[in-house]
Amino acid sequence: MKKSVRSVRCAGKCDASTQSALGFLRIVSDENRLKTLCLLNRGERCVCGIWQELEIPQNLASHHLKVLKDFGLLTSEKVGLKVIYRLNGKTLKKYQNLLNHFLNPNPTTK
Repeated sequence: MKKSVRSVRCAGKCDASTQSALGFLRIVSDENRLKTLCLLNRGERCVCGIWQELEIPQNLASHHLKVLKDFGLLTSEKVGLKVIYRLNGKTLKKYQNLLNHFLNPNPTTK
């Protein structure tokens, strides 16, 4: 039986950085969220541009944008009637460094 991403648990206790990495990976493991991040990497967009480019319903795009924003991966700004979304570079850099910590070999270990 295949485990879902949500059911992944650490064997024993996880430190804070491991928990943080797991949370990030759970968020970006959703195909629409990852596509949204890739789209916004090319520049800021309003929700109307995002749902059309991803070819998903507007309410689904709004849901994924909320999840990404609540996690801190996006920022938004209301401009007139539109809400413009952009990547939060500071938060993305934090998770990039965190993943590098886990994925890069320790130079002192052979």
